[in-house]
Amino acid sequence: MSTAPLAGRRVIEIGSMLAAPFATHILSQLGAEVIKIEPPNGDPTRALVRGGPSGTFIAYSHGKKSMCLDLGKPEGRDALQQLLKSSDALVHNLAPKAARKLGVSRTDCERINPQLIYCHIRGYAAGPQADDLASNPVAEASTGVMEANRVNGRPSRLGPSYHDQFAGAYAVIGILASLLRDQKTATSEDRHVEVGLYETGLHVASRDLVAVQLKQHLLGRPEREPHGEFAMPGYGAYLTHDERWLYLLMLTDGHWAKFCEAMKLPYATDPQYATLKMRKKAREQVEDIVKNAIAAHDFEAVQATLKANGVGCTEVLPLERVLEAEQAHQPGKLRTVSFRGLDFEVPEFPRAGAASDGVETIAPAELGEHTQEILQSLPLSGAEIAALLNSGGVQAQQPGSFAWAAVRETA
Repeated sequence: MSTAPLAGRRVIEIGSMLAAPFATHILSQLGAEVIKIEPPNGDPTRALVRGGPSGTFIAYSHGKKSMCLDLGKPEGRDALQQLLKSSDALVHNLAPKAARKLGVSRTDCERINPQLIYCHIRGYAAGPQADDLASNPVAEASTGVMEANRVNGRPSRLGPSYHDQFAGAYAVIGILASLLRDQKTATSEDRHVEVGLYETGLHVASRDLVAVQLKQHLLGRPEREPHGEFAMPGYGAYLTHDERWLYLLMLTDGHWAKFCEAMKLPYATDPQYATLKMRKKAREQVEDIVKNAIAAHDFEAVQATLKANGVGCTEVLPLERVLEAEQAHQPGKLRTVSFRGLDFEVPEFPRAGAASDGVETIAPAELGEHTQEILQSLPLSGAEIAALLNSGGVQAQQPGSFAWAAVRETA
């Protein structure tokens, strides 16, 4: 029996791609029963890799049940309404117009279940752009992230969809805050969680946005801090003699002193490098000192020396080697998930005690795999269930859907 904090709670997800599915992934790892509502063509992440499920789908859909509903048909909407009556929360990232069209607006859902926590992850929250569409890269572009991240001079997205995932995490925080309220006195507004990707981007960029204003106040002109690790000389990636990248943690004067002592450099007490302010002024010299010191040693030797002397460092790893680390395999950090006869090591939501919660490992569901099971849990007769399935508005699993394309052997 699960002792996880959200055991016994039912959460409905109407989500695609990442933001809403990431939020409900966290809720499922906290013990909630998550039912993923998908249209007949499935979540787009079911067909991203050779016509079949992607890493996104496997990583963030295990632990969920799948119900296939065509919300464009009245029977699909009827089934969803029955389901919402027995649910604690709804999480979706539909466009506002689509939510209204499909009958899952806040007003619609409050009418169906006044106690339901309604969570909408959208492009923009309330304001003149409330109905505008946005995606993770759009949020990066509009909140200052993309302009500073350039490839060959062209503003470019970061790569990982961090704004989607931050928005999903913020949504979870909002849902948990709603659950903590006294439900006897909670209002409709207390049960409303709205997270915009744009507003998420603003919050994530808070320190940089405030820093620009600070320079305006102090200097009379807006001025940004140097981007990324280049703000701190010696804080970054450096190539070792055997051509492996070592990333150094160099934030404080103490870090600098430890590094110099570990590498037997005569600069630990050198007054021209004594403070961060001085090292920033001598940025090029400091960078050369660190670069040359690291380049003189093979990776294993220099890493051992630095760690023995309390200097923070790590190898810059390619994705295919990340899960080789012993740290990654400590209890509670990875979950073995089987899907279509293949085993995957999937990182857990990082929370102390998760390993002893008893949250069941459920393989990522095939589209509509749990449709009939869920229908039977609702107050519906056998005839009503049969009618829903025959209507096409509610669909059960279709064997062989979303199969990966065969890999052709090359000569």
